[in-house]
Amino acid sequence: VGYKAKQGFLIYRARVKRGDRKTRVAKGIVYGKPCHHGINKNKERCGRKCGSLRVLNSYWVAQDAVYKWFEVVMVDPFHKVIRDDPRINWICKPVMKHRELRGLTAAGRKARGLLVKGKRATKLRPSSKAAYKKHNLIR
Repeated sequence: VGYKAKQGFLIYRARVKRGDRKTRVAKGIVYGKPCHHGINKNKERCGRKCGSLRVLNSYWVAQDAVYKWFEVVMVDPFHKVIRDDPRINWICKPVMKHRELRGLTAAGRKARGLLVKGKRATKLRPSSKAAYKKHNLIR
């Protein structure tokens, strides 16, 4: 996961509701079921709540009948220990802001299908939407 018990690293615990039942909403319009609000949603929530921190990664912790709990590893990019460590100071670059919102963490890359390599990935790179547009463009 990349977590080290040292200064500048923080752990946030987030929970998401389990199950794939439709939620009762106004006019019966369901905009997604809770089973699809997985770890990426939790990372986004933590990243928005703590805007000055960078989301490094996350992992499953526990679950019961109603909730799943995940821990999100966050890094303080302005901490001296983080900035001086050559193994983690890449996250201090401005381009690494809100990686979780752009699908660049491990779970985000997995959700985008980018763990697949080679000829099987022709419909996934650079993104599934871009590949779709490229293959379906009327010339």
